[in-house]
Amino acid sequence: MSETSFTLRPGYSISRVIRGGWQLAGGHGAIDKAQAIDDLIAAFDAGLTTYDCADIYTGVEEIIGAFRAKLAETRGADVAAKVKVHTKMVPDLDVLPKISKAYVEGIVDQSLRRLRMERLNLVQFHWWDYAFSGWLDAFGWLEELRQAGKIENVGGTNFDSAHVAAVLKAGIPLVSMQVQYSVLDNRPEHGLAALAAANGVSLLCYGSVAGGFLSDKWLGVDEPEMPLENRSLTKYKLIIDDFGGWSLFQELLRALKNVGDRHGADIATIASAYMLTRPTVGAVIVGARNQAHALANAKIMAVTLSEADKAEIEAVMARRQGPEGDIYTLERDRTGRHGSIMHYNLNDGRH
Repeated sequence: MSETSFTLRPGYSISRVIRGGWQLAGGHGAIDKAQAIDDLIAAFDAGLTTYDCADIYTGVEEIIGAFRAKLAETRGADVAAKVKVHTKMVPDLDVLPKISKAYVEGIVDQSLRRLRMERLNLVQFHWWDYAFSGWLDAFGWLEELRQAGKIENVGGTNFDSAHVAAVLKAGIPLVSMQVQYSVLDNRPEHGLAALAAANGVSLLCYGSVAGGFLSDKWLGVDEPEMPLENRSLTKYKLIIDDFGGWSLFQELLRALKNVGDRHGADIATIASAYMLTRPTVGAVIVGARNQAHALANAKIMAVTLSEADKAEIEAVMARRQGPEGDIYTLERDRTGRHGSIMHYNLNDGRH
């Protein structure tokens, strides 16, 4: 059985599967708050003790705060203390030219209120456009807030190798970088993974099931026509195209299915379990629409892939054509195929 926890730094451990909060955002439809809280408790009971959210995920920090409060009330403060909450700070594109320490501290204070916490476990900072130079100042202000006790750990989201190197050179003690990383998208291996390994920075992976494309549902299915039903599917279909197209994608699904059949697991579980075998990967972040999904996600931690399992998957991956470039480079090009579908001002509730 694989390990169920991972030490990001001495004294701070997380579950190897992190419960994503993106799907709880109000922008994805009406949310039954009471049911959402019960689902989060079910995930906790299944061993998913770490939760991912963001200041831009409408209503999600409040739901996780209410979940922690209910856990403390029903199970005791010592049990609730086992919950780790990773939130993100994502200033709008329009804010970048004028970002200030007061703005950064205001976002941190807002997250503290919403989550009902005295100290944030991990703040993961995202910056849309490197043409605006305040990103390193913002990391410095987060480090000051860490030293002041408002933040326990500082991390980032979607920073490429050169900028991570600059953050480390500035003396910011990064513990993690959240990146898109999957059997389809290996861009972290184009420099960041080696840099992270050399500096004790762990990768937290989103997109490990490619928005649902890495699942039994898509095996043997004809290539869908664009546009797809939502922006998430469109985003990951572009990654499939870069990977090598629908035919090679189907071969990858068949390899994952073969491995899954040997373990009594589905394609999505194997795709995520494989990512936990990658060097520098601390955890995968997986969303769940209900309790059944959360319980299925917990099974990722129970799968131990053999060398033969990994070799079968990697034989298909070795024939990939892309995607090319460093972390998030494609998405930062606002005129390109990937960047043109992004929303860069998200604090109005659009995701």
